[in-house]
Amino acid sequence: MAPDPVSPALAPAAGAAPGPAAENERAIARREASILVLTTIGILMVAVDSTIVILALPTMARELSAPLETIIWTILIYLLITTALTTQAGRLGDVLGRGLVYNAGFVIFTIGSALCGLAPNAEILIVSRAVQAIGGAILWANASAVITASIPPSRRGRAFGFIVFGYSVGAILGILLGGVITTLIGWRYIFFINIPIGIVAVALGLRTLPRTQRTKVAFDVPGFLLFSSALTLICYGAIEIASFGVTMTYLLYVGIGLVLIPAFAAVELKTARPMVDLRVLRDRVLGCSLAAGFLQALGYLSVIFLLTMYLQGVRGLSPLNASLLLVPGYIVGAVLGPTFGRRVDRFGTRVLMTGGVVALTLTVLCYSTLTVTTWLGWIPVISLIQGVGAGMFYPANTSAIMSRAPPSALGSISGLRGTLSNMGTLLSFVLALTIASASVPRYVAYEVFLGTASLAGGLGAQFVGGIHAALYGSAAILATAALFAWLRGRDLPAPAGGDRPLAGGGGPANGT
Repeated sequence: MAPDPVSPALAPAAGAAPGPAAENERAIARREASILVLTTIGILMVAVDSTIVILALPTMARELSAPLETIIWTILIYLLITTALTTQAGRLGDVLGRGLVYNAGFVIFTIGSALCGLAPNAEILIVSRAVQAIGGAILWANASAVITASIPPSRRGRAFGFIVFGYSVGAILGILLGGVITTLIGWRYIFFINIPIGIVAVALGLRTLPRTQRTKVAFDVPGFLLFSSALTLICYGAIEIASFGVTMTYLLYVGIGLVLIPAFAAVELKTARPMVDLRVLRDRVLGCSLAAGFLQALGYLSVIFLLTMYLQGVRGLSPLNASLLLVPGYIVGAVLGPTFGRRVDRFGTRVLMTGGVVALTLTVLCYSTLTVTTWLGWIPVISLIQGVGAGMFYPANTSAIMSRAPPSALGSISGLRGTLSNMGTLLSFVLALTIASASVPRYVAYEVFLGTASLAGGLGAQFVGGIHAALYGSAAILATAALFAWLRGRDLPAPAGGDRPLAGGGGPANGT
């Protein structure tokens, strides 16, 4: 049937200026685009600086006259701070306003980058990286909350896909720029390049980011102190065990941290306005999606560390050449993130989350077939499967989590998601070093990781055997993540009434 003709009285005149509604839609579209640009830049900067220093570490150690076991803390302090502070940084966004706090993250990150570039010795460089990590924690924690609060449900999955794009592109740039900049103009410029980007981002953020109202709620200081202390003690103790072996002191750190977690839970359940409302974790979709995100980070990111050590230590590749073999997978993930994000908006999150983890599990099993003589051309081919899995999992997982977060707690839930992901990353790093240290002396493990030493003959074969065992363990962890992703149930509409979560991102309740 042909559509009814438009009445001449109602049809717009030829050449007439667009009406207020059309102008408003264009203004909203421009604002959403600016928010996507800002959140993507923020995630990109955090991702770049989590990897860019790796290829520069030997040069930094030499020029600053620092041993490798000291200079490697430029990586570890970044992971430790972002893990410990991400949830609290997200809660700050809920309390002080997400736009204000997100922009503050750019400011702190930029200042920290300048301090890193100017550092006269390794100790000041490590402290400066801690400052940079505080800004990174704020950006990482609040990006998803800013998107959830600013973009309608029908377009939110695609927006979360751009977070995948930003992270994947950041990882690629970190790999490429770290070696190139260090070789051509010096390691200090791997930090200085953040300064102009940060200045532009702050200026754009002042114009664009939402001015959410501050809440008249006191910050949860007891919860903040307990949670930060627990994560710091657990992560620091685990890092030291991986670096120097098991001692009573390091075990005590981990043990006290574990004891503080139930203490934190008890305090939060009694607090009127907790830093993290643990009662929302009773939501099956939210709780299982958070668990799946943590297990995915723990199970897969250790694989990247182990694979890097295999390529550098066993196969004798330079850090840059080893990293380049993994670039195809990151490119695929960057391209497919927004694409699968749109599929999330149409079909829901359950199938994409589960399928993404299954693809990552398959990737790990493929890597477990590597030997000391395997054709290296298989590495980029296998990495393509990883790119597909990452492009599927991340936007779906983020959408599933944020669609169930109460509007008053978007920042804290986004921060908790980031904290669990960061903790999985850090523990993956610890796992990789622990496995390496079981096969070779610890100082050799550090040198292998940094690409300054290789393993020849029987030692290389022994190391590969340890890697195989670790990869099987990672596959088991990822299989458990897939189980959580599927058993969390079908996508549900937001509960009605009260402080209801924002709908969307999780897709329709269609059983997927």
